[in-house]
Amino acid sequence: MQKALITLGIAILIIGLLWPVISKLGLGRLPGDIVIRREGFTGYFPITTSIIVSIVVSVVIWWFRR
Repeated sequence: MQKALITLGIAILIIGLLWPVISKLGLGRLPGDIVIRREGFTGYFPITTSIIVSIVVSVVIWWFRR
């Protein structure tokens, strides 16, 4: 459990440090992402971004387990 928490903490740290670079990639503004704007409400459903991130994470995990 300790190794998993340490790994998770390091991963969050790395993502936080790389956030300026990651935000310039255009994730979150892809064609399949749904944004609903109404008076007093904004709903954001990043469907396409979630699928792409899931595929990338799955490939990276698969690659490290080989």
